[in-house]
Amino acid sequence: MNGTTVTLVGNVATGVEYRETASGGVARFRFAVTGRRWVREQGAWADGSTSFYTVFAWRTLGANLAASVAVGDPLVVHGRLRVREEEREGKHRTFVDVDAVAAGHDLTRGTAAFRRTTRSGTSAEHQREYQAGHQADHQGEYARGVAPVDASMNVRTQSGIEGSVTPVPPSVERSTAQF
Repeated sequence: MNGTTVTLVGNVATGVEYRETASGGVARFRFAVTGRRWVREQGAWADGSTSFYTVFAWRTLGANLAASVAVGDPLVVHGRLRVREEEREGKHRTFVDVDAVAAGHDLTRGTAAFRRTTRSGTSAEHQREYQAGHQADHQGEYARGVAPVDASMNVRTQSGIEGSVTPVPPSVERSTAQF
């Protein structure tokens, strides 16, 4: 299916509504994109007009967005653009929607901690690897926020790469995440 693909950088304007449908779960939220321009006379950046889009995300992307995104969060959304025209109460209205293919926090404006989700129906071996590699996220002193900064854990990725990583204590993560 051909269509116009867009990448939008902006902020979540409404809470993410998630619901299950016959074809899978869907998340929906409003997204605000404000253009910026350099004003030479003032030597500063100025906000332009704000455009609003309704973003739809299906299945896993929708569930992950609902679990990860809050009003005001800066996001990058990539997807297919849809323009709808409706007539309500005698007034002609145009709506611009985006069917998201990918979305994530805008890391130019803060930090984020990524947590891989598990899929139902995956092999037991894959589940054990996932749990072993992410054990610090779910139990022990680190999960309670009191792990020493020099604590490290051995991990093995899905592709078989092994190594040692030093986790950032949760208190540090919170202090650097400024959205």
